[in-house]
Amino acid sequence: MSDTIRVLFVDDQQLVRSGLAMVVNSQPDMVVAGEAGSAKEAFEILTHTLVDIVLMDVRMPEMDGIEAAAQILAQADARGKVAPRIVMLTTYDLDEYLLNAIRAGASGFLLKNAHPEALLEAIRTVYTGDSVIAPSATKRLLEHVATHSLPVTDSRLETLSEREREVLVWIANGYSNQEIANELYLSETTVKTHVHHILTKLNIRDRVQAVIFAYESGLIQAGS
Repeated sequence: MSDTIRVLFVDDQQLVRSGLAMVVNSQPDMVVAGEAGSAKEAFEILTHTLVDIVLMDVRMPEMDGIEAAAQILAQADARGKVAPRIVMLTTYDLDEYLLNAIRAGASGFLLKNAHPEALLEAIRTVYTGDSVIAPSATKRLLEHVATHSLPVTDSRLETLSEREREVLVWIANGYSNQEIANELYLSETTVKTHVHHILTKLNIRDRVQAVIFAYESGLIQAGS
């Protein structure tokens, strides 16, 4: 990773993009990599510009942000390139947007009325490889997945070692790496290694997707 976080804004409202640009440009560790008013413009920018984080509006004309996010990640994977991490921004705190965004591969989901400090912290958190969801939506997401998803046998679960499954259960219950290390009497470095192996074996991008997988595969049961 470079010392400067390169951020691309994708929103059909110029005023929103300008506001986000002012916030990001005020930070010594961030720079605006570009602005796009549509998914098509975003695709064009990404073909010739290095971008670490994409702040993507959910609702846009022609192609919505969730479909755009999925295509951006798929194109990067197809080319063997490191994909930018995507944070979805929305005015609408709706469960279907949130779950679809996470399934599309987004690493973050924030409301547009979030404080600038929260937005900046989210960018930094996602940049380091973790994920961020608006606090108001986190509990609802897990409740929705736990109560509306029927466990489906997933062969990827068989690729995990017994210890990796154990770590995944702790992740699904909301524990941090340090907390898992304390519970299992392991070093935090060892836990991080297990988490990396879990994400790699399951072919998922972050902890939020790992939590969803744990519920949908039946590893975690609602109310357990």
